[in-house]
Amino acid sequence: MILHLNPFSGLAGDMLLGALLDAGASLDAVRRAVALTGLTGWTVDAEEVRTGPLIAVRVRVEVEDDATERSASELQMMAARTGLPIAEAALTAIAEAEGALHGVPAADVHLHELGGHDTLIDIVGCAAALLDLGVTRVHCAPLPLGRGTVRTRHGVLPVPAPATLALLGGAIVRDGGEGEAVTPTGAALLRAAGTVYGAVPEMTLRATGYGAGTREIPDRPNVVVAMLGEPTAETVRQVVLSTNLDDVTGEVLGYVIERVLAAGAADAWVTPAVMKKGRPAHVLNVLTSLELAGRLQKLILAETGSLGLRRGMVEKVALPRRFETVRLYGQEVRMKHGPGGVKPEHDDLVRLAAVTGRPLRELAREALDAL
Repeated sequence: MILHLNPFSGLAGDMLLGALLDAGASLDAVRRAVALTGLTGWTVDAEEVRTGPLIAVRVRVEVEDDATERSASELQMMAARTGLPIAEAALTAIAEAEGALHGVPAADVHLHELGGHDTLIDIVGCAAALLDLGVTRVHCAPLPLGRGTVRTRHGVLPVPAPATLALLGGAIVRDGGEGEAVTPTGAALLRAAGTVYGAVPEMTLRATGYGAGTREIPDRPNVVVAMLGEPTAETVRQVVLSTNLDDVTGEVLGYVIERVLAAGAADAWVTPAVMKKGRPAHVLNVLTSLELAGRLQKLILAETGSLGLRRGMVEKVALPRRFETVRLYGQEVRMKHGPGGVKPEHDDLVRLAAVTGRPLRELAREALDAL
């Protein structure tokens, strides 16, 4: 599924979560993901509210622990328990941005306003909702930056807040909005999802959701609009990043593939090769959008130690596909439908096999039978 966001009045984590729930994401799936973090003493609810002339969904998060300060590493550890790459990537992005701003390593970052458990719930909840909806691509219209000031632990700061600006590197932005139109949590989620900015992509519209913020804006509804659609058959131009590696272990190669996919790469693979002087090697290939190529290039070079790589433009033909969910042994398994047939998502089967102890091939057959 393709998700396109229209941040009409801005974007925050709770607004995005409300829009995804309004578009059809399961609140139970969100609650299950939050429970995996190990957090206790919380509730997540959604209600319909009127904002201006529109009805939208507002998310209400309550926690017994009302502390707003804690280490970024603690929140990252809790997010890692969920197995949701977008949640982990979003919190990592926040830690890296705050560390760069304050001149400390990301591992030593202590979060103030962003240190509350509601930040963790918003981020994990959005990641779970994206997974539940089968979203594989996120697009977003230009973001209004807001104006004015915001009061923080470090004093009064200009809007957009420095952390927000750091997280929005590469985004398309515009003037507009009063106050803090885009929050660091919203910006981190967009970065973690590998968001592409611009016009609405060609797609068959399937659902629309409206997520409400908590502020009242005099002249407009305070909402973000989520449009969910299936891609049509289309040819898109993408970039292939390739590098030859003769001194990198298989474990590192597997790790790099996980990192680039979590950062938004469309695909990644490794092929064996024989280099000059008969040296055995591997060729790492990463397929990505032009917008993400620069960021992924830096990641590849940093993680592999390679002294260079090749960039090539390719045309990718993408056929339409859609997802539906079946339940097996109390767990959800996504089923991918394409012109050539249907198959269960491998990661969901692996998770189910670990829970049930049943063979993977039998679970795949049972998932097909459950349709």
